[in-house]
Amino acid sequence: MTINNQKLLLKLESNFLKPNIPNFFIGDTVKLGLKIQEGEKTRIQNYEGVIISKKNVGLNKIITVRRIFQGVGIERCFLIHSPKIQSIEIIRSSKVRRAKLYYLRNLYGKATRLKQSVN
Repeated sequence: MTINNQKLLLKLESNFLKPNIPNFFIGDTVKLGLKIQEGEKTRIQNYEGVIISKKNVGLNKIITVRRIFQGVGIERCFLIHSPKIQSIEIIRSSKVRRAKLYYLRNLYGKATRLKQSVN
């Protein structure tokens, strides 16, 4: 891909990027407001969990969020710039030393707690 094509691609993608996304990191606990359509009605449902991975750049940026629901670990991947995501709120920031927190899959109970960072 030539430089001109890359500039054109970035210019086209910039129209679809959301401007109000907070700066979040791996290990942060976030609350995502997801738009859900049920028949004719739409509503916003919150999904709260720990970010265990971030992938890609720009319009294709994806985060994987892990939460525990009724004793079972659930992971979902979200496109950050998707129109289905209405809001992103950082609840808590944690101090981690890895780029991916996949080791949390093997832990349960109090062992899954992360050290809170002091800002």
